[in-house]
Amino acid sequence: MSPAPPAAPAPHTPDPASAVGRVTVVGIGADGWEGLPAASQEALRGAGTLIGGARQLALLPAECAGERVPWPSPLRPAVPGLLAAHAGREVCVLASGDPMFHGIGRTLAEVLGEAGAAPPRVLPHPSSVSYACARLGWPVEDTEVVTLVGRPLAGLTAALHDGRRLLVLSAGAETPAQVAGLLCERGFGPTRMRVLEQLGGPRERQYEGTAEGWPPAASDRTDPLNVIALDCVRAPGALRLAAAPGLPDDAYEHDGQLTKRHIRAATLAALAPAPGELLWDVGGGSGSIGIEWMRTHRTCRAVAVERDAVRAERIARNADALGVPALRVVTGPAPQALAGLPTPDAVFIGGGLTAPGLLEACWAALPPGGRLVANTVTLESEALLADWYRRHGGDLVRLAVAHAVPVGGFTGWRQAMPVTQWSVTKTDAPSGPPPTPSAPGDAQ
Repeated sequence: MSPAPPAAPAPHTPDPASAVGRVTVVGIGADGWEGLPAASQEALRGAGTLIGGARQLALLPAECAGERVPWPSPLRPAVPGLLAAHAGREVCVLASGDPMFHGIGRTLAEVLGEAGAAPPRVLPHPSSVSYACARLGWPVEDTEVVTLVGRPLAGLTAALHDGRRLLVLSAGAETPAQVAGLLCERGFGPTRMRVLEQLGGPRERQYEGTAEGWPPAASDRTDPLNVIALDCVRAPGALRLAAAPGLPDDAYEHDGQLTKRHIRAATLAALAPAPGELLWDVGGGSGSIGIEWMRTHRTCRAVAVERDAVRAERIARNADALGVPALRVVTGPAPQALAGLPTPDAVFIGGGLTAPGLLEACWAALPPGGRLVANTVTLESEALLADWYRRHGGDLVRLAVAHAVPVGGFTGWRQAMPVTQWSVTKTDAPSGPPPTPSAPGDAQ
């Protein structure tokens, strides 16, 4: 019997790393081909593959003879395969304006970096933000930018403050009317809105109005390529939402399961959020700790874990209303619901402390340097925290708040239930009781 022929080699799928040095990102504006510098035009002429949006690809002349590939949707998951499919060719990616400012440049740099490749070569064009600030006379460094391209509208809420100037990167022709509606819902109806279209191109124009007076049919006349400038004005009587932790309790929809304002501010101080960090909010209640953690910086992330489905839905509504729609809500009991969650930088436990294994699971999940803060009002949970304090150190405090209330014709104090709070930073040192303080007068 003849020996079986050798198996055919498995097909090789190239990865983005094989495209090292061959990916160029070219920023293009509303002025099209004529507005590009010589280096950008040369890169586009020499490319074997041209990738971009349909609008951007249509701006290129016939002399750019490379294969034209429109972006698929959803974009991010498709990028590695798309680059791999064209590996070995000169690839030019078209982007709007400055590719590294809320653009595709960041995604490409991440994909190539993950594959061990060098970052793309980037040839930027002036961004729509630069053009808009030039037209408005606003200093770029003093102007906050919020993008709604591929992002939920609710994300704008956290940036709304009386007297603030904002530039909103629009997702399309409908965005200005949607922004006007959100501003009215959030108590910023008097805000002045200016829409700037086709910036830098021959069809550039702008028009303005107030959010509360914005015509519903304006979308029919709005160019999809637009930027929205906002001079924020809060309506009289509208709830003021500060940037600092400790929002008014009335800012939340709740059923009483809410970390109250003064305790919440102290809790966020103990958690000490920093940009880019992730919080587990265990026993989410109304979501206030996770929400205010995320409001401290746009890159902060949080996961709220809540066993009650009704409360979990309420957390999501509160997150939308307060401008952090990216808050992740996990419905289920802890510690079981913690399985598979990304490693936290900090953990807050606001409920369920006596659940078997909860503290142990949270402590095990924290890396060295991670912070754990737990609040309780019950004696049973307080005893548990005292034991963990004895073994791991940290700070064990009791927080008490009293409010002035009428007492007949006078005024007196009404004491809220005191809250026991344990906060600790995990270290590499072995666990053990904290050192016993010396008594006054002891010799050292």
